[in-house]
Amino acid sequence: MLKVAVVGLGWWGRIITGLLKENSKLFVARVVDVDPAAEKFALGLGVPFSNEFEKTIKSPDVQAVVLCTPHSQHCEQIVRAANARKHVFCEKPLALNRADVLKAVAACNANGVALAVGHEKRFEPPILELFGMAARGELGTLLQVEANFSQDRFLSMPADNWRLTEKEAPAGPMTATGIHLLDLSIGLLGPADNVLARVRQLGSALVNGDTLALQISFKNGTNALISAILATPFEGRFAVYGSKGWADVRDKAHPEAPEGWVLTSNIRNQQKTTKEYPPSAAVLANLEAFADAAEGRAPYPVPQDQMIENICALEAVFKSARSGNVERVENR
Repeated sequence: MLKVAVVGLGWWGRIITGLLKENSKLFVARVVDVDPAAEKFALGLGVPFSNEFEKTIKSPDVQAVVLCTPHSQHCEQIVRAANARKHVFCEKPLALNRADVLKAVAACNANGVALAVGHEKRFEPPILELFGMAARGELGTLLQVEANFSQDRFLSMPADNWRLTEKEAPAGPMTATGIHLLDLSIGLLGPADNVLARVRQLGSALVNGDTLALQISFKNGTNALISAILATPFEGRFAVYGSKGWADVRDKAHPEAPEGWVLTSNIRNQQKTTKEYPPSAAVLANLEAFADAAEGRAPYPVPQDQMIENICALEAVFKSARSGNVERVENR
């Protein structure tokens, strides 16, 4: 069993801590937050609390960290944890720029520790099936991705919450939801070549922008069209179109509390099919895959080159949102 410290007890950190309660592969040995008020949450769970990251990663009772901290802190915390020989699970995005993600990955590899990232959509059963269809050639040559991940949960956050700031969330909805769709697109289509992003504040008080439209052109000539909105009720969709057919995954509810999915596919010369998937704990599946990698049972299923390419493209999205121009991706 992998003994982990959950670092950062905001909204998502508390959800992850709850998910790991009585898990057979991961044990929460400690929770960490700079806010002393978070100690009450730890006491309620009966988990030791610390407000010192450095002391935590030096503890022999901690084998790994789960980082649920502000995005700009990820690179430094990954490097420090890796240098202390702790395995690292980091919430998305892994970093905010190419230089930092290369530094973070290099530190983990140099110290022989596992690195995983919070892209739980990779672990949703219908997404796994869609990837399988693509890999088996059932969709033919992949042509284009169309995707949307919108929600309105951030509307209830205080205006000074770090998730809403320019420092931590350039390009508005991108780091909240769009990053997941970018990750899936890279997983299917490979490295990105250039991006064009538009971010606007249209339907809320979110001054950093609530509506994102993104076009990504890939090195193999394909494209992805991504929409992400923070001012409308939840909607999740990921579709890929190929020369032989297409597949479309629709979420029934937010991944925080999944209610299942619908996978529709249409292959040339076959009848269109629709398959219902029951709820599945994709967030937990990702964490358990991390534990398997850390303890040598199986490789982590998200390749490091795709982790890096995702952040390379993310940096270009930030540049395009600021400039209003097409921006080239500096690949790994």
